[in-house]
Amino acid sequence: MPTYDFDKVVNRLGTDSGKWLRYPEDVLPLWVADMDFMSPPEVVRALHERIDHGVFGYGCDPVELRGLIVQRMQDRYNWAIAENDIVFLPGLVSGFNIAARAIGQRGDGVMVCTPVYFPFLTAPANQHRQLRNAPLTVSRRIVDGLETLYYEMDMDAVDRAINADTRLHILCNPHNPVGRAFTRSELETLASKCLENDIVICSDEIHCDLLLGDTRHIPIASLDSEIADNAITLMAPSKTFNLPGLACSFAIITNPELRAKYERASAGIVPHVNVLGITAATAAYGQCADWERQLCDYLESNRDFLVEYVRERLPGVAITIPEATYLAWLGLGKLDLPAEPQEYLLNVAKVACNEGATFGKGGEGFVRVNFGCPRVTLQEGLDRIGEALFDSRPIG
Repeated sequence: MPTYDFDKVVNRLGTDSGKWLRYPEDVLPLWVADMDFMSPPEVVRALHERIDHGVFGYGCDPVELRGLIVQRMQDRYNWAIAENDIVFLPGLVSGFNIAARAIGQRGDGVMVCTPVYFPFLTAPANQHRQLRNAPLTVSRRIVDGLETLYYEMDMDAVDRAINADTRLHILCNPHNPVGRAFTRSELETLASKCLENDIVICSDEIHCDLLLGDTRHIPIASLDSEIADNAITLMAPSKTFNLPGLACSFAIITNPELRAKYERASAGIVPHVNVLGITAATAAYGQCADWERQLCDYLESNRDFLVEYVRERLPGVAITIPEATYLAWLGLGKLDLPAEPQEYLLNVAKVACNEGATFGKGGEGFVRVNFGCPRVTLQEGLDRIGEALFDSRPIG
């Protein structure tokens, strides 16, 4: 089995990287959710072969990729789907906006659980729907002397968010930004409430492969056939294999009527996936299992390093212990900073993080930190944060 080098630092300046070009060069970007690792060499090789062909005409239905997705769902989740259940998309934000457009009528409610990835908050209004918020509940726990945060679904809040006109729930699992991979019990309770109230579930599961430690992912549609008939599942290789710029995602919709409604809502508006995106996705799902396993091991070690750094060097900072994703959720609200945490870290530490308030209710006082990067980059960012907050000495 080959060994892949995730410690290698790749210079992304001059590559039209949104992550690295948004801020001045003296700012270390630990914000947007793409990783600073090279994509798997198997993917790069497949892209070279396709490019060397030299003709980039219209593509056709990606039959091989459909088969790989069907097999992946069976192998990983014991979830039997058919090739025709798959609808290809250029991105998951498009995917849940299509769901908001397809389900219900103008003015109907769309339920989300905040804090959550911020496009969830704008999708309802984009499609002339109303946002219904069911905030997650958070408890503070002491783990080995460190204050940690643990988020759970608040089923009472879900009940309050369900009105007669609530027709859609957009679920984030694994959850961005709090890093939860929801349990079977949580998912079953949520699915039951949605079935009882005729609410379709659109589940964004783009981080489903990025599992840390013993975490297991459960697609909500895999629970049983009745739930599957009421669900739109969104997945992609883009986060796992660092391919977001190639724009290849997909929806799994096993209910033919629901799938037809979804496809009608996107007709003439949502473009086909480009041929290079299909090439990359096919190579990723077909050839890169070893790379994926080593990536998750590396991300787990980065998570553990980050948690230990907070324990040792960032007193008063609260943190989740992510079960999945490469995103950390840090609470700085107790530090009485002279500015919003994201602004303070940007201006003083020269580290760019995502502002917690943009993730909706419950995000105030937080920042989201991307630890999908070489360890030396993560340590530099944490050292800068520590020095800005506490004038602390760096580890090492």
